[in-house]
Amino acid sequence: MKSKIILRDQVREHLLDEMTYGKLEPGKTINLAALARKLDVSVTPIREALTQLQQSMLIKAIPNRGFIIAELNYSEAKDLYELVADLEVLALENSVFEASSIEALKQTQIKFKNAKDTLSRIHAKLEFHNILTQHYKNALAHQILTDLKTRIIFYERAFMSDDSIYAKSDNQHDGIISAIEDDNVPTAALVLKMNWMLILDYIQKQLRFI
Repeated sequence: MKSKIILRDQVREHLLDEMTYGKLEPGKTINLAALARKLDVSVTPIREALTQLQQSMLIKAIPNRGFIIAELNYSEAKDLYELVADLEVLALENSVFEASSIEALKQTQIKFKNAKDTLSRIHAKLEFHNILTQHYKNALAHQILTDLKTRIIFYERAFMSDDSIYAKSDNQHDGIISAIEDDNVPTAALVLKMNWMLILDYIQKQLRFI
């Protein structure tokens, strides 16, 4: 039983990586037989991993088509970004930041500012947010955030090519760091919430045209 669980989790991590780095796109069907050959595992742990990802709403099971990467839509974007914002605020409010964590935020912010392409910028932004929440001692919340942020990558890769929106996000990141340095958690939490809502508003405007 343990080996089956390990295989399932390995397949799940592989699929999450494929999604994270743009190798699986919305609407794409996941070929179970091809994936089994590629990973050298049976179809069983693949189905188990896909079922987990379906529960996380990263994929959908479509009759006569199998499992596909869920398409992007206006309603999901709202639910997704609002939930991530609320969970991150909760994590921030229950975290203690040492000097090393603040320095890590600053270094990641530099990486975010200097990113040369959209995907690099997205990953730097998510790294920044992961550092913000890493001290929250709730493993379930972290797992939920991991799944939600994997889904967020699809939205941001599709709609966040405009550098101007990132300039505003950049300023908010600086504001979060400054508030944390001042031990002003309420302000940091407020700016964090605003940061996610800024991006949600921009993405929803783009979704109206598709």
